[in-house]
Amino acid sequence: MKRAHRPGAFALLASVLLSGCVWAPGQHLSRTEPGHGQIRTSGNDQLDLVAITPRLIAQEQAGRANASAIPQALLDYRPEPYRIGVGDVLYITVWEHPELTVPAGSQQQGALAGRLVQADGTLFYPYIGKIKVVGLTPTELRDQLARDLAKVIQEPQVDVSILNYGSQRVWVTGAAQQSSTIAITVAPLTLQDALSNAGLNPTQADLSGVRLTRDGVSYTLDMSRLGGQPIYLRSDDQIYVPFLDSKEVFVVGEVNQPGAQSFRTGSVSLSQALGRSRGLDQATSNGNAVYVIRGAQLGSLENHPSVVYQLEAKNPAAFAVASQFELLPGDVVFVGAAGITRWSRFVNQLLPFTGIIRNATSVSNDLSNN
Repeated sequence: MKRAHRPGAFALLASVLLSGCVWAPGQHLSRTEPGHGQIRTSGNDQLDLVAITPRLIAQEQAGRANASAIPQALLDYRPEPYRIGVGDVLYITVWEHPELTVPAGSQQQGALAGRLVQADGTLFYPYIGKIKVVGLTPTELRDQLARDLAKVIQEPQVDVSILNYGSQRVWVTGAAQQSSTIAITVAPLTLQDALSNAGLNPTQADLSGVRLTRDGVSYTLDMSRLGGQPIYLRSDDQIYVPFLDSKEVFVVGEVNQPGAQSFRTGSVSLSQALGRSRGLDQATSNGNAVYVIRGAQLGSLENHPSVVYQLEAKNPAAFAVASQFELLPGDVVFVGAAGITRWSRFVNQLLPFTGIIRNATSVSNDLSNN
C-alpha cells in the first residue's frame, strides 16, 4: 500500500519558518521605554540603551567641564625663588678684583670660568674656603660672600649668577621630537613652556590628553581647555604627551564610506563622524537606527556597564543634537539598515534553504504519484 505524502506539509513548514523571521530580520536594537533616557535592555544587564536628547547633551557637557577642570593642586602651586643645587655652575664676580672673579685669567671663558657645586653641596672660594651653598638663593649666597670677604677686602662688591642649571629639571616624553630634560631656571617654568621647548611632533602629538605626574599623582590635561592659565612646574615633574594613533572612532553599517577615523582635536562630534563617512546611505539606512556603542572601562563593568546611545535621525532637528554629542576614542557608530533592506538580505540568505524545500516537495510529489 502506497503512503500519501501531502506537499502541503512542506509548504506549512516553510511558512512557519518564514513567519518566525519576518518580524525581526537583520540587526537592530530597541528600547522598552522610548524617550525616557537610560533603559537597561532586557536579557543583558551589562548594557544600557540611552536616547541622545538635548538633556543628555547638557549632562555630558557638564561632566566634561568637570573632568577637564584644572586640578586645584596644580592651580595652587606657585614656584619659590630658585635655590642653588648640586650640579649648578655659579659665576661669582667681585668688582675690582679679577683674581677672585676669574682666578685662571681673563682667557678662561664660559663654563670653565664658573664654580661647580659639588656633590656634598659645597664649593671652594679664595679667602673663605669651603662654603655650603645648596639651598641658598643667588641673593642669599651673594650676601654671605660679601660678609665673609669683608674680613679681607674693604667693602667688597659681589654678584652671583648661574652659568649652567644642572640641579633641577623636568622630563618630557612621548610624542615629542625627542625625549628630553628641561632645566628649571630662575625664571618660573610652565607646562606650556616645557611643551614648546620639547619640540612636539604636530602630526603625532595628542595635546588633549597630556599627563603631568608629580609626587606619584598623575593629572590629565587638555591643553586647548587651559584658557591661558599657566601651570607652573617644579623639579622632577614628568610630562607625557600621548600619540594620536590611539584617538580613533569607527563608523560602520549603512553609511557611504565606513571605516576608522582618527582625529587630532580634543573631540569629534557624531555629526562630524557621519559627515566624514559621506553621510547615511539613503537607499538602505534606517534613520531611527543610528547608534553609538561605547564600551565599559576594563575593571568597571559591574558599576559602569557598556552604553549604547541612539539617535533618531529621521527628525531633522536630531542633527543639531548630533553636532553637540561628542564621541570618545574607541566609540563605534553603527547605522542600521531599513526594514526593506533587512528583509531583502534575509531573503537572499534564505534562498538556498528554499531550494532544499523545493527539492523535498518535488521528491514528495514523485513518491505520491508512484
